[in-house]
Amino acid sequence: MNRGNFSRTLPIILVVVIIIVAIVAIISLGRAMFGGGDDANEATTSQPADDGRAALLATDTTRSVRFTQRGPIVADENFRSYQITVSTDNRTITAYEGYLQNALDSKTYANNSRAYEEFVFALDKANMMNGDAFEGEADDTRGLCATGNVYEYEVLQGNRVVKRLWSTDCDGSKGSLEASVEQLNNLFHNQVPDSDEVLEQAGMRQGGFGLFSL
Repeated sequence: MNRGNFSRTLPIILVVVIIIVAIVAIISLGRAMFGGGDDANEATTSQPADDGRAALLATDTTRSVRFTQRGPIVADENFRSYQITVSTDNRTITAYEGYLQNALDSKTYANNSRAYEEFVFALDKANMMNGDAFEGEADDTRGLCATGNVYEYEVLQGNRVVKRLWSTDCDGSKGSLEASVEQLNNLFHNQVPDSDEVLEQAGMRQGGFGLFSL
């Protein structure tokens, strides 16, 4: 190629190189802006967060935890159950008679955010949200463990149950909870100083309905 031809083609070559560099830069910028987000989304998808555990450890004022114990399936007049609910503001225990939950006795105590935080972190260390919540018929506890007790553990946001796990006394109905019922029950009962008195008033001490033992 002579000097004249080279002089004429040099600007064209430079323009082509500049265009290629610009295209590569645009592609790299696009990957940096959008590709990283995709990678993060993929990571989140491949390792989904445990919504139940995250909700358990959240300590804003909309959060609460609830424990329910249901006794053996007997006549309506003799059926007993009770609940302990703890939030950042209150701790409440209520004992019920019958399947329609007629309140027999109830006590409420004030609470505070620091106390609630310590409590839910203790529940987390006791594995309260360990286990996969059942769905559909598998999660139906009606009639289960008819001669024993059913234990339910719930994390709530407002009135919405974020996650619910349960267990029973009966060998054939292990439930969805993968943690120690005794340890969790003790933690809940220790939040209400007069829990024994409330249950005794409702006739729910062990030896009566067999509902409560520490």
